Amino acid sequence: MKVEIIPCLQDNYSYLIIDETNNDACIVDPSEAKPVINFIEKEKINLKYILNTHHHFDHIGGNKELKRKYNSIVVGYKYDTGRIPEINILVEDNQIWKRDNFEAKIIHIPGHTTGHISFYFFNEKIIFTGDTLFSLGCGKIFEGTYEEMFASLSKIKNLPEDTKIYCGHEYTLQNSKFCIEHDPQNLNLQNKIIKIKEKLENNAPTVPSTIQDEKECNIFLRAKNVESFSKLRDLKDNF
Repeated sequence: MKVEIIPCLQDNYSYLIIDETNNDACIVDPSEAKPVINFIEKEKINLKYILNTHHHFDHIGGNKELKRKYNSIVVGYKYDTGRIPEINILVEDNQIWKRDNFEAKIIHIPGHTTGHISFYFFNEKIIFTGDTLFSLGCGKIFEGTYEEMFASLSKIKNLPEDTKIYCGHEYTLQNSKFCIEHDPQNLNLQNKIIKIKEKLENNAPTVPSTIQDEKECNIFLRAKNVESFSKLRDLKDNF
């Protein structure tokens, strides 16, 4: 499997997971259709599945056009049927979703939204975390609670450390400013910031990150309990 990063809108990322044996593919969170179509047409990809982590428009905006053009199948959380357009396959927490050569564990990670899920491709050791976990950050709590978000981050944190994290936005540099302010002596974080700036200067994405990286550097994953996490989340909201 190969993952292609497709920049969308201003700072969103959609991800094309390509089975290189037959050029079949899934697209994760297509914010808009055009950049995805451009890549698919150029590389002659068969877009079979659309995987949505949650219902926000900047993650599902391309669903209708892509489904209409490629007859793709939309996969989303079972309780978001009224909020994810064109949904076909309803998945639930801890389910193994398997189609063709694609196989992922569904992990329900509420907090940002009540129906937020991640797609954990355990054979490839990659996870698509949408707007729950960012590189050096976490999503705003819109529909859930601090307790839910803390628990969701803990689920991700407990995955194998070499798991690659593909998140929904290019927020890493801005997130790093908050992390270093509250964890200034963290040498791993200092080194990561240098690498982040190098990547951005070369017009390269700062994703994927890894579970190990985030455990070492992400202030939200380093919070010991819900109370300290909640204080950090409130501070970040006003940062």
